[in-house]
This record gives sequence, structure tokens and C-alpha cells, in this order.
Amino acid sequence: MEALRKSLLTFVIVAVMIQKTAMAAQHVVGGSQGWDESIDFNSWSSGQTFKVGDTLAFRYSPTLHSVVELEGESSYKSCDISSTVNSMSTGNDVVKLNKPGTRYFACGTAGHCDQGMKLKITTVTGSAPSNQAASSTPTSSSAASLRFCTPFFAFIAAILTIQMALVFLL
Repeated sequence: MEALRKSLLTFVIVAVMIQKTAMAAQHVVGGSQGWDESIDFNSWSSGQTFKVGDTLAFRYSPTLHSVVELEGESSYKSCDISSTVNSMSTGNDVVKLNKPGTRYFACGTAGHCDQGMKLKITTVTGSAPSNQAASSTPTSSSAASLRFCTPFFAFIAAILTIQMALVFLL
């Protein structure tokens, strides 16, 4: 009976963890065109809801661009890229939105921020799914499906594992 209780507790913990993972959204900054100076990032971000647990994916050519996270609104407005919190340059950078509040990003390439290559987002708390439709591209929508499928199949595997354990214990 004690083994059954431990198995059920483990199952509940795994189920809660899977649910949180399944609800997080990945926002591809700029949609299908990515982090590029041709995008109106104010328009793009206004169609998004950024929630704690979501991620921002900056996809760009590392020979042309980079991403810097700025200290605050003053640096954002003036495009002062010397006051950074974080600097990224891989071309496929992912930023986890781990707490509510406003964050500021800009391209670290000289002149790009002044040309509008900057992003201001506000992360909110909440449990409803984020707006993935506006942030998804044909390639990222399949990634969103995989994020759902992987936890779903993990959930099914956990149920089957518990059932097998119960069969052997009883």
C-alpha cells in the first residue's frame, strides 16, 4: 500500500510539471522574418500576450545582428546599447520570461536600434495559454505541436508506468 501511495504522489508531481511545460509558449520575435530591421516590432509585440514561463526566440543572421537586453526604458528610448543586462549573438537566442514586468531588447549592431530594431515587452502572470497564433510561423507552429505532443506522450508513458508498477506490486 505504501508503494502505491508513493507511485501516485510521483504521478501527480509529474502531471503538474508536464502541464506547466505544455502551457508555455515560445514567441518567435518578428514572426516568420525573425529579428530583422524590416519588422515593425511595436506592431508585432502588440499582438502578443507574454506570460511568465513563456520564451522569446530571437532568430537572425549572427553576421548581421545581435541581441542586447537593455537596463531600462531610458536606454531603450535613447538606443543606449552600452548599458546592457545581457548580450547574445548566436543567431538563435532564447530568453525565458521568468517573472512579470517589462523588458527591453535591441540589436547590438551600430545604428540598427535607431532604425527601429528594438523590442519592449511586458510579461504578465496568468494561467491561460499565450497567444501562439500570432507568434507562430509555419515552422514554429510544428514546434508548438511538438511541445504539446511531447508532454502528452510523457503523460501517457507515466500512466502506463504506474499501471505496470501496480500490476507487479499487487
